Amino acid sequence: MTDKRWAYEDFEVGASLPLGSKLVTAEEIIEFASEFDPQPMHLDEEAGKASILGGLSASGWHTCAMFMRMICDAYLLNSTSQGAPGVDHVKWRKPVLAGDTLTGRSTVMARRLSQSRPALGFVTFRFELFNQNGETVFDMQNTGMFLRRAAT
Repeated sequence: MTDKRWAYEDFEVGASLPLGSKLVTAEEIIEFASEFDPQPMHLDEEAGKASILGGLSASGWHTCAMFMRMICDAYLLNSTSQGAPGVDHVKWRKPVLAGDTLTGRSTVMARRLSQSRPALGFVTFRFELFNQNGETVFDMQNTGMFLRRAAT
């Protein structure tokens, strides 16, 4: 893993990392919902319009999956990531509708070295996704585990 760009030491508290952008299509909303969350507002435009969501909307779990892809493409696949022990919170702030373009950022909130595994560090992130209007649609906080550069 020595060739990875992002290791524990590279995540400075206060740093903000952009996640790029993602256009959300009706086809992918329906495909995801058909398999994993077949509620009417995720499967049909008219049902979505009749709901409090206001249109065909991505499942919150679909939003999480899109976020995961965005973070992988932005930096996680080029890191010493060892996974995460869990998620502190996930909030779906506004519906993600067909045609929305999502952008996002990761902000480093804290970091600490493992006491039991000196080659490992824990980095706590706050993640946010925004729609094309700059409205927050998703926020999440969790701690990721990263190998230290000196230990790889």
